[in-house]
Amino acid sequence: MSTATKVNIGEIPFSTTLEVRDTCVCLHVQRAARVLARRFDAALKPAGITNGQFSLLMSLNRPIMPGVPKATMGNVAELLGMDRTTLTAAARVLVRRGLMKVVAEPDDRRSRILVLTEEGRRVLAAAVPIWKRAHQALEKEIGAEALETVRQHLNVIAKSETRS
Repeated sequence: MSTATKVNIGEIPFSTTLEVRDTCVCLHVQRAARVLARRFDAALKPAGITNGQFSLLMSLNRPIMPGVPKATMGNVAELLGMDRTTLTAAARVLVRRGLMKVVAEPDDRRSRILVLTEEGRRVLAAAVPIWKRAHQALEKEIGAEALETVRQHLNVIAKSETRS
């Protein structure tokens, strides 16, 4: 057994627990993310979707034209910050509901493109005003400038993973 795996119970002082509670950025972001997820889930309930489903559907809301990248599994997973397996599971639910479909890329039949259905567009159109109201309420609560600062800092962290 290596020394790294030998741990004596009671070795970590309670002051360390308090330090982690008070200073751990990961803990604070996770806690805030859960609160925000519940808040936006509740707001979007009348549209019949969760905040995660809203983000996924919104990521597919793009024109099919030159210069606009198609919604591939890879670029949607990257945008949403999730692995392809998690995206596949999330997409499966929306496909079953008829809100999106997965089609083969015409130029490369091995690649898959995610596409909104007409029903998906209808649900998304109903959800956008709800999202705007919920987001405006959050902006009013925190302040537009503070919220923009938070977004900028979170984007720096999110982009650091692709540079690693």
